[in-house]
Amino acid sequence: MPEKTPDGDEKNTDQNPGAQPTSGATSRALVISAHAADFVWRAGGAIALHQSRGTKVTVVCLSYGERGESARLWKQGGMTLAAVKAARRIEAENAAAALGVKDIRFLDLGDYPLDLGPSARERLVDIIREVQPKWMMSHSMWDPYNTDHMNTTRFVLECRMIAQAWGHKPGERVLGAPQLYLFEPHQSEQMGWKPDVFLDITPVWKEKRAAIECMQGQQHLWDFYTNVAENRANHFRRNSGGQAGGRAAKYAEGFQSMFPRTVDAL
Repeated sequence: MPEKTPDGDEKNTDQNPGAQPTSGATSRALVISAHAADFVWRAGGAIALHQSRGTKVTVVCLSYGERGESARLWKQGGMTLAAVKAARRIEAENAAAALGVKDIRFLDLGDYPLDLGPSARERLVDIIREVQPKWMMSHSMWDPYNTDHMNTTRFVLECRMIAQAWGHKPGERVLGAPQLYLFEPHQSEQMGWKPDVFLDITPVWKEKRAAIECMQGQQHLWDFYTNVAENRANHFRRNSGGQAGGRAAKYAEGFQSMFPRTVDAL
């Protein structure tokens, strides 16, 4: 008989999100980026590190950031919306390649604001079910400076929920319960973002920096996010043993877990 939840619903026992992939299986992850550059600044190290370890990471860019995050391009004479989109797409594809990503998708939902209506929701739910990620990443829950970011995370949570529903497109494989990590916003102190995971990305820093430098439209952020990685490495060192024995990370990324993590021992 199928296992039951406390509410009497059947559990999804098709997969164990915390288990290692079975022999021959490929672990997968999904990163959802509001704009074409966000995944680079905020999660490029995590992406490159996991790709190097055999995890297939799919990156979904909801928009190109063509209206709100492409000022340098718009300052050029004769620029058009189509030309800005094309330039940002090339940048993002080059950055993904630098990180080892072979699966990057562009939903072209517009930006400032994103159009996150029913059609977009259906598309992302389909992608989540297709990918069956072990873990997911997206933006902070609060960002009054850029509502595209926080609206993306609310949207991702909704799509994750729908992908878990047995009654949504019955017969498809439903989603398990992948962790959703919230990557670092631009002004962390104003966003209510509190990291509880620090990831050492020192082994793949060259790849992340190469990806950063692919984003020609936002050169003002190159050194900013290098500095962020150096600061998070300090947090990694302090929390991995402190001055008495912390690991000597030079670059790191911070993430906030959306859901509790289950363990067998501390």
